Amino acid sequence: MSALLFSTIEVTGQAFYRSSLSYAIVNLKPIVPGHVLVVPNRPVPRLSDLDDHELTALMRSIQRVGNVIQRVYGADGLTVACQDGKAAGQTVPHVHFHLLPRKFQSDRFASDKDAVYPALEHQEGSLLSDLHESKKPLPLKVDADDDRAPRTMEEMVKEANWLRGFFAEQESTS
Repeated sequence: MSALLFSTIEVTGQAFYRSSLSYAIVNLKPIVPGHVLVVPNRPVPRLSDLDDHELTALMRSIQRVGNVIQRVYGADGLTVACQDGKAAGQTVPHVHFHLLPRKFQSDRFASDKDAVYPALEHQEGSLLSDLHESKKPLPLKVDADDDRAPRTMEEMVKEANWLRGFFAEQESTS
């Protein structure tokens, strides 16, 4: 299995889903339980940089991953978000979609459903303090001022392994 890079960040251990043109990873600092990212294999900064085949495959992956995430986290819906470009709050220059399982009750944002967007923007902005120009994989860095502690690689790998099982289950019943 080849290594996966999210921009210049090596994320192979966090991956739980792969298709020929995209993959999904668990999040370092999830806003809600089950918050994951779906990413095209080719590291392009903007949606408009993807060709039609890549974009179609990415949307199919978002749908497939979203269905599983919603089911296994017992969610009533999903927030699907993409910050497309720096002006939109994108800090990692590689197209990616956030999938957040949402619940009517017991959701961190139950009383104000739209409060998830500023939280998402803050999370995106604090994910990396900088990106290196080199092509070498970089470790994730996070700002210390966020009250959510980053998860350990061990915690992320454990969740990725658990989620991977639900996709293997789907393949065997297809």
